[in-house]
Amino acid sequence: MKTETPMFQTFEAGGTPAATAERVSALRAVMAAAKIDVLLVPRSDEHQGEYVAPYADRLNWLTGFSGSAGIAAIGAKSAAVFVDGRYTVQVRAECDASLFEFPGFGRDKVSGWLIEKLPRGGSVGFDPWLHSISAVVQLESQLKPKGIKLKPLPRNLVDKVWGKARPAPPTAPVIVHPQRFAGRSAEEKLQHVQKGLSDADQDAVILTLPDSIAWLFNIRGSDIAHNPVPLAFAIVPAKGKPEIFIAPEKLDRDAKAHLAAVAKLSPPDALKDRVAALKKSKKRVRLDNGSAAFWFARALGGAKSYAAGTDPCTALKAVKNKTEISGARTAHVRDGAALARYLAWLDREAPTGTIDEIEAVTQLETERSKTQALKEISFDTISGAGPNGAIVHYRVSRKTNRKLKSGELFLLDSGAQYLDGTTDVTLTIAIGTPSREMCERFTLVLKGHIGIATAVFPKGTRGIDLDPFARRALWEAGLDYDHGTGHGVGSYLSVHEGPQSISRAGMAVLEPGMICSNEPGYYKEGAYGIRIENLVLVKKPVKVSGGDREMMAFETLTLVPIDRRLVVAEMLSPAELAWLNAYHAAVRDVIGREVDPETRVWLEQATAEIG
Repeated sequence: MKTETPMFQTFEAGGTPAATAERVSALRAVMAAAKIDVLLVPRSDEHQGEYVAPYADRLNWLTGFSGSAGIAAIGAKSAAVFVDGRYTVQVRAECDASLFEFPGFGRDKVSGWLIEKLPRGGSVGFDPWLHSISAVVQLESQLKPKGIKLKPLPRNLVDKVWGKARPAPPTAPVIVHPQRFAGRSAEEKLQHVQKGLSDADQDAVILTLPDSIAWLFNIRGSDIAHNPVPLAFAIVPAKGKPEIFIAPEKLDRDAKAHLAAVAKLSPPDALKDRVAALKKSKKRVRLDNGSAAFWFARALGGAKSYAAGTDPCTALKAVKNKTEISGARTAHVRDGAALARYLAWLDREAPTGTIDEIEAVTQLETERSKTQALKEISFDTISGAGPNGAIVHYRVSRKTNRKLKSGELFLLDSGAQYLDGTTDVTLTIAIGTPSREMCERFTLVLKGHIGIATAVFPKGTRGIDLDPFARRALWEAGLDYDHGTGHGVGSYLSVHEGPQSISRAGMAVLEPGMICSNEPGYYKEGAYGIRIENLVLVKKPVKVSGGDREMMAFETLTLVPIDRRLVVAEMLSPAELAWLNAYHAAVRDVIGREVDPETRVWLEQATAEIG
């Protein structure tokens, strides 16, 4: 029996390639009038967040690419879409190859393409609200020696072409996030931020990231799908009340009273005047070059007129307090029980050959909804059967929907938003009998996953230091994956949260209380994908017996079985096998108490010890 359409995910096709040629042509006419040779179109909004509301999804509207990271460069005769390793397959499926080139990703790739296409004296237009300060500075430094100029534009040219069909900015209501979930009051958090400003001899900081503002003021919203944040800006002075710039229609009486107790409330239109006043006062204002829009740097008078520094909320919210850690554990038990019920259902139904990717998503959301605690999903579920699993950030649509077939792998990456925590888990599931190659490569990925889960490391360790732990077994087999091994996760906030990551770019030091994902993978294009993802908590350092330094380690929060049918036991070391059996024993013990008898029988089998 088919289940109903899920509450939070839709299955319409993300890209719109049919209209691309007409839109690019119209944009080129507008570019000619603006006297620019190339226009940059990023996948970002004024807040530089990873996810954007429909009104700001200009890259998708223009090119058809629906991924969460990318940038297009539109020239008079040529154009390119730049994406990272997660989207190399997807971009070719969604974008018209007769219109666009796909050179790769990174500012060096963008600058290299621009240098190749433009003569000395060429101009590159961009919207100063949609690019971070550091991105503009870096690109400018690469183009300047070649005589190519960056030109900030007074109006977004894509919006001009989009016209009245462009969606309006969201005005979802702001919700107060209770202290029993937040763990600390907004007043206490503000004291920490303001002390940091005073210690740095800075007069104020401009906050541009919605999740920072949501965390600092203990509020949540739903302006961005699956991310419980309201779109807003804030100016926090070293002394006195901060000012929040937010659409008044988002605030009901409770939200307004909560915020008015700690901040001055102003409409978004007032922001430009306040920034101009800060410039005039010559106060020392902090901006985060990595997340603040270039517009702010210009409005304050340029690089020498403000203090470059990190968003003070980023590091503070990354280290979870006792309440948030307790909430995360509770959320993962709840989520693990829902997933156990789901996986028992999938094992019963998948062999019939009637289940498709959409029904797999729908049923999972139904099980999470039964908890009566689900507020949202934390991202669009990645439900990839067979070759679709090889598309790292695949999003199923009615156009691409595929049956789960016997002899194939099914990759399921999903998460939930609960008031007490955010979850993110990836399962790779055998449908029918998997091939020997599938099992061997799954086991290589599992060895990497265990390598991170069991890592012991000293204070000062960064994500970049641990990333090879997840890749060694794959490297030895001549294999690898083109995404990070782990990202930070918020507390009923964004599922992707900095500054920490376990990756080749993970330069932030790992601190006790941080939550990260542990998700190595392997992808065989056109055949299958493998990823094993759990969330882990950085534990406090402890003295190692016989050692002379304290060491930290990870606590695995996720409690969901790893598919035993895909494990080649002889490829695991005794220590790795012991970890897997101990993990499954914990899943069986904890989750077994939370599920119905029928699911418990399935769980006993799914977590049985491997000899």
